[in-house]
Amino acid sequence: MTQDTNTYRGRYVALYMTADHDCSYLDEQRARTLFVDPTARIDSTTYQGLMDQGFRRSGAHIYRPACSGCAQCVAVRIPVREFQPDRSQRRNHKRNASDILIIDGPAAFHEEHFALYRRYLAHRHPDGAMANDTDEESYRRFLVAPWGGTTRFIELRLGARLVAVAVTDVLEHGLSAVYTFFDPALSDRALGTYAVLAQIEAARELGLPYLYLGYWIGACTKMSYKDRFRPIEAWDGQRWSRFERSQPLTVGLA
Repeated sequence: MTQDTNTYRGRYVALYMTADHDCSYLDEQRARTLFVDPTARIDSTTYQGLMDQGFRRSGAHIYRPACSGCAQCVAVRIPVREFQPDRSQRRNHKRNASDILIIDGPAAFHEEHFALYRRYLAHRHPDGAMANDTDEESYRRFLVAPWGGTTRFIELRLGARLVAVAVTDVLEHGLSAVYTFFDPALSDRALGTYAVLAQIEAARELGLPYLYLGYWIGACTKMSYKDRFRPIEAWDGQRWSRFERSQPLTVGLA
């Protein structure tokens, strides 16, 4: 592990680099991760500055891939004012908006959320590391503990039935889609897509310009869906570049 420092909006932040480890997204790939000192107190302005330079939050950790010879993980965000849904997204919204209620609440532990999270992981990631780490303590560390007072749980309910939760951070200039889990029995409703559409609308209502979607990985099927939201902006290591619907989102930007 190595250490460095960088400046984000006038504040020095200690950064650490992991040793090579197995990539979580691409088979037979090795990865390295750059992450912020987990003991540092990060205010909302510094958090926004880190997000604007391609970082991402997972639990208490803010990180960015820093793999040698690979730039497959591309940070992306949606400029919500200009977003225009495609035909499939319009159908998704029409179907789900007719009977799904959206409820915005604070980050808090609920047995109902936790049960849905475990069902989602068992179905969606049965062979992944997360599937073996589904105890309550791990769940709380990953999603529940409020981080800087900015985290919201956006519930999607079909009547009284909880069908999805979108864990969302409120930033100075946007919302960040931290993690979404949904009922695997309703795969035909594409609730992951509907959760993104709900977060886009929430950002618009708050007057925030962006929804940060984390990393797009074209070679990873589970992450490639983000390419369908247009226009979209991608961080190339120096600046955000915009891609319209007619433009392919390419890898290897950094």
